[in-house]
Amino acid sequence: MATTNTHLTTPTKTPSTNSSSLSRKHQNNPSNSRFEAYNRLQAAAVAFGEKLPIPEIVALGGQSDGKSSLLEALLGFRFNVREVEMGTRRPLILQMVHDPSALEPRCRFQEEDSEEYGSSVVSSTTIADIIKSRTEVLLKRTKTAVSSKPIVMRAEYAHCPNLTIIDTPGFVLKARKGEPETTPDEILSMVKSLASPPHRILVFLQQSSVEWCSSLWLDAIKEIDPNFRRSVIVVSKFDNRLKEFSDRWEVDRYLSASGYLGENTRPFFVALPKDRNTITNDEFRRQISQVDSEILHHLREGVKGGFDEEKFRPYIGFSSLRDYLESELQKRYKEAAPATLALLEQRCCEVNAELDRMDSKILATSDVAHLRRSAMLHAASISNHVGALIDGAADPAPEQWGKTTVEEQAESGIGVWPGVTVDIKPPNATLRLYGGAAFERVMHEFRCAAYSIECPPVSREKVANILLAHAGRGGGRGLTEAAAEIARAAARSWLAPLLDTACDRLAFVLGNLFDLALERNHIRDSEYDKKNGDMDGYVGFHGALRHAYNRFIKDLAKQCKQLVRHHLDSVTSPYSQIVGHHHVMKLR
Repeated sequence: MATTNTHLTTPTKTPSTNSSSLSRKHQNNPSNSRFEAYNRLQAAAVAFGEKLPIPEIVALGGQSDGKSSLLEALLGFRFNVREVEMGTRRPLILQMVHDPSALEPRCRFQEEDSEEYGSSVVSSTTIADIIKSRTEVLLKRTKTAVSSKPIVMRAEYAHCPNLTIIDTPGFVLKARKGEPETTPDEILSMVKSLASPPHRILVFLQQSSVEWCSSLWLDAIKEIDPNFRRSVIVVSKFDNRLKEFSDRWEVDRYLSASGYLGENTRPFFVALPKDRNTITNDEFRRQISQVDSEILHHLREGVKGGFDEEKFRPYIGFSSLRDYLESELQKRYKEAAPATLALLEQRCCEVNAELDRMDSKILATSDVAHLRRSAMLHAASISNHVGALIDGAADPAPEQWGKTTVEEQAESGIGVWPGVTVDIKPPNATLRLYGGAAFERVMHEFRCAAYSIECPPVSREKVANILLAHAGRGGGRGLTEAAAEIARAAARSWLAPLLDTACDRLAFVLGNLFDLALERNHIRDSEYDKKNGDMDGYVGFHGALRHAYNRFIKDLAKQCKQLVRHHLDSVTSPYSQIVGHHHVMKLR
């Protein structure tokens, strides 16, 4: 990041100052009020899935590069985040609130899918357990190895700055045991997504033992922010590198890193206490200050010629990084305030318009005559669209809404035609059709299926029974009638299942037209609905209308099956020839 030499430092607090007056000054400070407002906006955005351009800091880097130690140093107390670093696969949003009255840290977690915060948590072990358990529960429910849904923790403390930072899972080269092999790529993709919004400041950590030319993750940061315009590069564990410097030119060359980061980018160099023993929060902060002092002392006294303090002193030590991040975030808050207010006003207008629309609907429910008229007009409109689709309408897009023959068979649950041993594939089987076109294609399939069936074999016993019964009646005419009876019985046995299947397939085609008619109604009749009564939102009415349509199609299919079966019985009846012969004689 192209940095400036202007740093906002935390005001010095004298021991004699009353904590309650400090708290009042804290609350009345415009910067603090602005920070608190953005914290609330952030919580609401997370809860409701809203994307607001809120200035935020995103911490990213490789596993074990010091992110967790930096977060604890910023908070001013330890909460064993290292214990869950390998266990967490969700972003952690830390909302740090500087509250002079909070002599002990007060931490609260935002409830999942809500903007409310739970009760205060004090124990560092409990904090780590909550982070770990929430991660495990979500990943088990979503059946994933990582998730971009954040955990939000608010920490109020007298020794932390006003700072909001998003901690991301550390980059890894290889999945740990029990995780999918794709986990490293999923983490990288998720972190890139979190870091991509232009309103976010990136804090990239890399150990001092890693040379810039062999950095594993610096290229990934360059992909997101090519010129480091919104990136803060932090060299962690800087004390591990100090012993390698003996002359001033070595120190200054390393601190500049210009060959890899550019002339206008100044990285911060930070070291934090290595003491892993259980210590008090006061001792933890004292050790942080002590490490800063020791680093500066070594650079001044342990290196021949010291270092270029005018150029690099603002970027040495944890306190310098902390002050810079707080001032940079406050500056971003102030710059973003007009655009944020404009966006919120737009959202408020949209919500008010929706509320007005719902109020109108609520008032309209008291007008039964108006509701009845609107319902009838809506039902008539859907009916008209169904008719248009049967007649051959080609909107909405058939490519999206139509179905191929295979899709129709699969979705309807009606597979092959009964008794047909060959694959029935009409020429237009692969086209996505609906309405009248799909109806005609099913009819064509039925004809192809009927023509493809050979007359089923008849047993000798059945033939003998019929022939012998007719043998003594009418001579040759009796044999002819016997043969006709065999043919009629065979026709009934193989045509009846085909007709039932055709009716079911056609009913499925007609059943699909309801959703198509609704879509067509949304596209074509929006202005019409506004004038005559928009029925959107009346869930019960739409459910009843859909149920009535489905019941109509079901009844229609049943009646059609009965009708075609009646016609089949008629044309295969022994009397059909007599009636037909009599009719021909009358015509003559």
